[in-house]
Amino acid sequence: MKTRIKEFRAKFNLTQEELADKVGVRRETIVFLEKGSYNPSLKLAHDVARILKAKIEEIFIL
Repeated sequence: MKTRIKEFRAKFNLTQEELADKVGVRRETIVFLEKGSYNPSLKLAHDVARILKAKIEEIFIL
């Protein structure tokens, strides 16, 4: 799975650590999400999209 988390995170000047804190996961989870090596739960995908002010489909690309 491809993601645009890093791109959207840069728009808000958020570090991986800050995004992780806001969605309640470890920084390593954000690293794995950005690399596309981790498939998030629907809740996590929703939380990430909410923080990045985007739709889930804009961030997570199949």
